[in-house]
Amino acid sequence: MFSKIAAAAAALLVLPFSAAPASAHEAQAEPLPLAAAIELLPPAAESRNGYQRTSFKHWVDADRDSCNTRAEVLIAESRVEPTIEAGCKVVGGEWYSYYDGVTLTAPGGLDIDHMVPLAEAWDSGAHAWTPARREAYANDLDADRSLVAVTARSNRSKSDQDPADWQPPLADARCPYATDWVATKLRWQLTVDDRERAALAELAAGCGQETVDYQSAP
Repeated sequence: MFSKIAAAAAALLVLPFSAAPASAHEAQAEPLPLAAAIELLPPAAESRNGYQRTSFKHWVDADRDSCNTRAEVLIAESRVEPTIEAGCKVVGGEWYSYYDGVTLTAPGGLDIDHMVPLAEAWDSGAHAWTPARREAYANDLDADRSLVAVTARSNRSKSDQDPADWQPPLADARCPYATDWVATKLRWQLTVDDRERAALAELAAGCGQETVDYQSAP
């Protein structure tokens, strides 16, 4: 922990004043081996008391460019120039759903998945956040891992489960998935319970040189 804080402080010293992040916590973390990153996740028991999906306002148009969060992800992740109609309605493109290895050209077959589901985030610390922070989490376009376009079938199979209860059906996706999950939890300072940590550690044991890099959310 000391080395991370020291690295962040050093980064502040070399940045011009106007470019420095608001706090050392917002500095870019150094990439870490997946197993080491898992160890940084704070432990805590989970509770879903009081959870409602409406506690997280999502698919907003934060930058007021007429494209809501869902459209922004579809545009960003399309492998070809997407077809966009009036009102930022995305009607065509090409998307690869990495959970199950399926390629789609019609956005209607895609869900935008919260890497760490909203209910899981609530269980892991978001219950104590302000509504504004929960909205920021639910529409996080500043980290590629936070939101991902995947087949509706795979997203609904995953639902609100953590890696102890659900992992991508495509075996080759499981190491990237574990990395994305851990990066998202570290970015938002979310906790893990014992079963989740054990499942992540088991995944990490077979993931070779996977590393986790993330930038802490403001």
